[in-house]
Amino acid sequence: MAKNDGSRVRDALRVGGDLPDPGSTPVGPGKKAKALERLESAGERLSALQEALYAEGVAGGTRSVLLVLQGMDTSGKGGTVSHVLGLVNPMGVRYAAFKKPTAAERRHHYLWRIRKQLPAPGRIGVFDRSHYEDILVPRVSGLLTAAERRRRYAEITAFEQELADAGTTVLKVFLHISPEEQLKRLKARLVTPEKRWKYNPGDLEARSHWPAYQEAYADIFAKTPPWYAVPADHKWYRNWAVAELLIETLADLKPAFPAPDYDVDAELAKLKGVGVSA
Repeated sequence: MAKNDGSRVRDALRVGGDLPDPGSTPVGPGKKAKALERLESAGERLSALQEALYAEGVAGGTRSVLLVLQGMDTSGKGGTVSHVLGLVNPMGVRYAAFKKPTAAERRHHYLWRIRKQLPAPGRIGVFDRSHYEDILVPRVSGLLTAAERRRRYAEITAFEQELADAGTTVLKVFLHISPEEQLKRLKARLVTPEKRWKYNPGDLEARSHWPAYQEAYADIFAKTPPWYAVPADHKWYRNWAVAELLIETLADLKPAFPAPDYDVDAELAKLKGVGVSA
C-alpha cells in the first residue's frame, strides 16, 4: 500500500483487498516522534468532537458511535483504549471487554450480552473484542458449519443495520499484528513481572491456529464490510491511526452543541450584582 499523507485515514486503511504490512505506516506519520506529536493534537480534536456529541445526547439527541476493536492476542486492543479513549472525558465513553461467554451468557442468544453493552445516545462505545468472536472462535474450533456461519453473518448484518437505523455509527477496526511481533510481546509478558498478569497460556493455543484465524478474519471482512485494518506492530502508529479513524467518523457526523432553551441575555442580566449570601 503506497504512503499518502494527503489521504483520509479511512480511505487509506479501509479493507478492500490485501491487508497492509503489520509493520508499515501507509498513511500519516512514519516516525514515532512525529506520531506522538500528532496524537497529542488529535487528542484535542477528539475531545472537542466527543464533548459536542455528549452534549447533543444530553439534549435528547439519538446518535452515538461504537468502536469495535478486533485482533489477535497482544495486538493492542487494551492499549488502544488506554491511549486513544484516555484522551477524552470518561463520562462520554462506555467500554466493554468480551471474553469467553459465561454459563449464564451461554443460556441466551450470543447477541444478548452485546446488546447490554451498547452505548447510550451521545456516548462513544468501545468493544474490546465483540460479537465477531462468536464467528471466529467457533469457526476455528470447528464448531460452526458453513450454514451456521451464514446464519450468523446474516444476524450480525441485521443487528448492525438495526444499530445504524437507531443512530449508532459502527466503526470496525482490525489491529493487524505480525506473528513475529506477537511472539516478542508474549515473551515480554513473561520476563516482565508487572506484565505477567496479562499472559494467558491459552494464547499459545490460539497462536498455533494463526493461519486459520487469518482465513476467518478475511471471510469476516468480505461478508461484513466496512472494516479498517490498522498496522499494529508499532504501538505509536496504531494509536495515532485509531485516533484519526475515530476523529474522521465523528467529524462526518458533525455533532453540534444544542441551543440553550433559555434567554442568554436575560440570564446574564440576572447575574449582574448577584452576591453570595452569608
